[in-house]
Amino acid sequence: MLNIDQTLAAKDLRPALTRFWRLSGEKIKLIEKHFDAALGTPVFTAAGAYTTRGWTEWTQGFQYGSAVLQFDATGEKEFLRIARENTVSRMAPHVSHIGVHDHGFNNVSTYGNLRRLMREGRVPHNEWELNFYELALKVSGAVQAARWTKHARGGFIYSFNGPHSLFVDTIRSCRSLMVSHALGHNFCGEGDKRINLLERALAHIRSTAEFSVYYGEGRDTYDVSGRVAHESVFNVKDGAFRCPNSQQGYTGFTTWTRGLAWALLGFAEELEFLETCDDSELKPLGGRRSLEAMMLKAAIATAEFYIANTPTDGIPYWDTGAPGLVHLADDYLDRPSNPFNDHEPIDSSAAAIAAQGLLRLGRFLTKREKKRAGARYWQAGLTVFRTLLDEPYLSTARTHQGLVLHSIYHRPNGWDYVPPGSKIPRGESSMWGDYHARECALYVQRVIEREPYYTFFG
Repeated sequence: MLNIDQTLAAKDLRPALTRFWRLSGEKIKLIEKHFDAALGTPVFTAAGAYTTRGWTEWTQGFQYGSAVLQFDATGEKEFLRIARENTVSRMAPHVSHIGVHDHGFNNVSTYGNLRRLMREGRVPHNEWELNFYELALKVSGAVQAARWTKHARGGFIYSFNGPHSLFVDTIRSCRSLMVSHALGHNFCGEGDKRINLLERALAHIRSTAEFSVYYGEGRDTYDVSGRVAHESVFNVKDGAFRCPNSQQGYTGFTTWTRGLAWALLGFAEELEFLETCDDSELKPLGGRRSLEAMMLKAAIATAEFYIANTPTDGIPYWDTGAPGLVHLADDYLDRPSNPFNDHEPIDSSAAAIAAQGLLRLGRFLTKREKKRAGARYWQAGLTVFRTLLDEPYLSTARTHQGLVLHSIYHRPNGWDYVPPGSKIPRGESSMWGDYHARECALYVQRVIEREPYYTFFG
């Protein structure tokens, strides 16, 4: 399990963050120089160069959002230019995209981050530019909320697989609904019926907590507390839950660790958003106490599962039930991760996502006077992130376009690059892994420098 360093302080990471941002800037420039945007969106690297994968264009917001984060962290205006120009010229299709569950990834990472910088005074205020960002965010949240399936006890934003499919990833896309709601947007359906975006977001979160996350309460034979199913399948005729499934994990009864990380971060940051809501608007939706308890239960369960099922340095294997794990030493979780083994790959992108979730959860609990639990998760997050800031995970080769190495995209489909002489994928990066490493770095840097606390809602 993760060996949590109780002595590590955020400020101890300052030298590593300076190095990280230097390398990060170099990688962004490499992609800008060498990637042909006419081919599509960069998704993951093969032999060190970013390549496309036309499944859905869910990573473009991470590409240009990374440039926003780089400017935010360093003040280098070249990256602001890259972010602004490409958001205007390339991101509009993502705002109106009715076929995906990724609006919180693409649009909050670009339009949302640019709006946040303007509201913080990091860039000059321009009313028309601010209106442009806010209109995009309002529409994006409504378009995302329109992908709606009702079930017996609520509803969910359905995945690109279709109306039967609830993905655990989508909890982070709920951010688009929450931002749109916070901006006062009126989302209307048939007959001009108003649809409450906050209500839909919270209903989706509740469905994720109920069907995607397990709590060791006897739900099925494999009900281990904190285990996460990537996909939950429903009968769209009567709304009944049918079974767990997995698109990118090994099975519906094992835990794909990136899905686990999405859940951990999603619950933690949406708990933070809940703090900005008035009791009066939460009361008809279940009330603050009930909503917070539901989200906190899921956040803690997934955090504990991550800690227990991750090697000592905090970087997990891609799935906790991956079949090749039986060929590793029996104590593989009691030693540092090994991306150079011959049996199953590591997924560093899961660690980049989970590190931020652990930090946010730790801070939330500390604010609630649960200092012991808060310290546990805060220190866990710092421990995981420290590992990512160094070799063999930090990409230091000048010709490699990726920032964080040993990320996995889709192991079951065999999409990941296997280098010569290796039996498994290794040594490559993903756009979401690199973005979330940057996001976590900015989060920690702002804590160190006592700058405004970084949230998706600004």
